[in-house]
Amino acid sequence: MIIARALLLALSLTPLAVAPARAETPPARQVVLKLSEAQIKAAGIETRVIESEKAADELVTPATIVVPPQQLRIVAAPAAGLVETILVSPDEDVREGAPLAQLKSQDLVEAQRAFLAAAAEEALAAEKLRRDEQMYRERIIAERRLLTTRAEAALARSRLDEQQQLLILHGMSEADVAQLRKDRRMVPSLTVRAPISGVVLQRHATAGERVAAAAPLATIANLSPIWANLQVPLARVAALSHVDKVVLPSLGLEGRLVRVSRSADTATQSVTAVAEFEPRNAAVRPGQAVQAIVRISSDGAPQWRVPAASVVHHGGLEWVFLRTDQGFRAVTVELIAETTETASIRADLRAGERVATRGILALVAELAERAEK
Repeated sequence: MIIARALLLALSLTPLAVAPARAETPPARQVVLKLSEAQIKAAGIETRVIESEKAADELVTPATIVVPPQQLRIVAAPAAGLVETILVSPDEDVREGAPLAQLKSQDLVEAQRAFLAAAAEEALAAEKLRRDEQMYRERIIAERRLLTTRAEAALARSRLDEQQQLLILHGMSEADVAQLRKDRRMVPSLTVRAPISGVVLQRHATAGERVAAAAPLATIANLSPIWANLQVPLARVAALSHVDKVVLPSLGLEGRLVRVSRSADTATQSVTAVAEFEPRNAAVRPGQAVQAIVRISSDGAPQWRVPAASVVHHGGLEWVFLRTDQGFRAVTVELIAETTETASIRADLRAGERVATRGILALVAELAERAEK
């Protein structure tokens, strides 16, 4: 019967996979599986003594310095035109609002002309409304005409607001727009300014170049804090649930683990983990390759080495099966690392206990049956 249940379970049993990093380890569970010696022999179950091992306290892995995406800005040309001059150099520190480039644009001139025309129409509509309101109070015109004039004035104000927003999108400030409306002097060029304080990582345009609207001019990044992408072997991902801190020895920086990717690289079979650092005065450069040391904290639980085939994933947990006088005892464990041959686990086990290494499918079938009851 045990073997029959095992064959049925083989159709649905998923292969062992490393569990995602968890903030806390769930409490251990145990299930007693009563099997006779004849049943154990018939199922072909074999065992091996578990081996105690020293818990790994660090993980050395390659890493690459990157800029957090929310701290990166691509400064684009607000309008098509000619780049007159670039005012910054790569690796130059800039403050928010600092000038980056001068751009001469025919589109800007056309936008200013349309704005001045809309301003004139709005002024004319406002004057007409003032006059019609006076005439309506004196009973000279009908209310219908006044309502029509009010609608025309509202439409003129909307067109003026639209043209003002277009000028702002073309790179003019509200103060520049107000000055244009006051003195009606159009300017053929504009100054592109830095949206944030940071470092100029790259210039995308040169003086004398004609660019289209939204063409990139420069890339600016805020380098505090900075991220490091760690390439962690898939077999060691489970240990990231106990990270104390991450160290970059070559830069003298200590940081914290931010997140662990849920997907693996198909070529290297590694997972990207992101650590965050405050660079302070360290010479940190995006794209720089460094070595990272992940300090793994120990919660005092003993660590054991067992054959990789002894650990199975069932019901969202990892289990091993320990030999007892009555049969076997199924115990949940925490998978720390895994290779093709062995697995490192943490659990409240005892030295000398024997773990099942073959015939696991039959034991899983028994465990599944007990869970259904």
